[in-house]
Amino acid sequence: MAKNIMIQGTMSNAGKSLLAAGLCRVFKQDGYRTAPFKSQNMALNSFITAAGGEMGRAQVVQAEAAGIPPDVRMNPILLKPTTDMGSQVIVNGAVQGNMRAMEYYRRKPEFFPAVMAAYESLASEFDIIVIEGAGSPAEINLKRDDIVNMGLAKRVNAPVLLVGDIDRGGVFAQLYGTVALLEEDERALIKGVVVNKFRGDRAILEPGLAMLEKLCGVPVAGVLPYLHVDIDDEDSLSERFGRDGQAKLIDIAVARLPRISNFTDLGPFERYANVSVRYVSSPKELGDPDLIVLPGTKSTIEDLRWLRQNGLEAAIKQAASRGTPVTGICGGYQMLGRRISDPEGAEAAPGTELSGLGLLDMETVFRGDKVQTQTRGRFGEIEGLLSSLTGLSYEGYEIHMGRSREARPALTGKGNVYGTYIHGIFDAPNVADEVLKALCRRKGADFARLGAFDAASYRERQYDLLADAVRASLDMDLVYRSMGVGRR
Repeated sequence: MAKNIMIQGTMSNAGKSLLAAGLCRVFKQDGYRTAPFKSQNMALNSFITAAGGEMGRAQVVQAEAAGIPPDVRMNPILLKPTTDMGSQVIVNGAVQGNMRAMEYYRRKPEFFPAVMAAYESLASEFDIIVIEGAGSPAEINLKRDDIVNMGLAKRVNAPVLLVGDIDRGGVFAQLYGTVALLEEDERALIKGVVVNKFRGDRAILEPGLAMLEKLCGVPVAGVLPYLHVDIDDEDSLSERFGRDGQAKLIDIAVARLPRISNFTDLGPFERYANVSVRYVSSPKELGDPDLIVLPGTKSTIEDLRWLRQNGLEAAIKQAASRGTPVTGICGGYQMLGRRISDPEGAEAAPGTELSGLGLLDMETVFRGDKVQTQTRGRFGEIEGLLSSLTGLSYEGYEIHMGRSREARPALTGKGNVYGTYIHGIFDAPNVADEVLKALCRRKGADFARLGAFDAASYRERQYDLLADAVRASLDMDLVYRSMGVGRR
């Protein structure tokens, strides 16, 4: 049976996911078969496995860091928010339906056997399981029937590292306050606290760290710097939305939809030094980009209404009429058609119908069953700006409730407007290059000025850099002792 270590945080976005990914890479480098695990994840940025199951992107990243294929057992429960009060509930990769928060919490004990079965199955196959918590273990209103923080840690007897975010302020209060609100048996599981996202000289922290150790009764296991590694983010708290909005040689504007999902689709473009990927929320921010992207969304109909109400729809249509390239992905693709209808109430009120942007000659009908599949192939004949994609290989995954009539496989459209249901379509070798070359030709720019990029080797290098930072900043002897594992 596998040994384990659990990363919990004082709050959401304290850095749990990234530290868990770093430990997965460290243990892999040290020769251990390692798998990530998060019993319950709430995120819109999801992934479809080779078996057709849906899981959170954070555990996909952690699996990649560990050098293994993603598996829905690594994230047995995924909650995809549909409203402020409810989510689509996915268990073991399959949709169970939409539930309001109170219904889910009432039914949560029903799902715990699935969580334990997934964990025990992984633990029988791997040497080490790196477990990630969610939110904070000190959310005392949610402790009953907890299946993701201390409730799980006690069940699997996992040593815990508690992570606080100094960049958001009050890290000593975060860590001590969290420990103080725990029960005695829960505090016994904490083997160390970690100060994350530190910028500056650690010597300045030392007096506070010494006091923190005394107050919490556990050692400070590490002070991690504010890391600058380029690894996929999990959800809308992603820092990419706050990046400098200055346009570069090739400027890509992405609609910052309220329920945006799978925004990592644009990652391949972000890694070129002279390409800007800007997330925009208003016509003023849109400017005059070289490409406009309508990304994926968990709620196509509501986000289309938002696009219409704030004026972005009109601005995008005007830009398209001037010849600006426009591309839609999944929900964004559905918006580009003539009409969207939801007769069964799969996403909105039953019978809802809404006109689309009318830039593509197709219609979308929502159904109750969800398309979840990985896909690969070659682009067929493509007309217009992106004709150079014709014959290239692509791969990715589909995840959508709607079906679109008149849609072609992989890429629909011609002229300057295109759409696809495939997430990750720009990741395949040469696809992002050809898109950028087409934009450069249209603009009269030199593609060579964008900079060369090898996605696979770049990604592996980022995981290694993350592991280097974790080794340098975390007391790995303490980590191994806590797990009862000898260092190799």
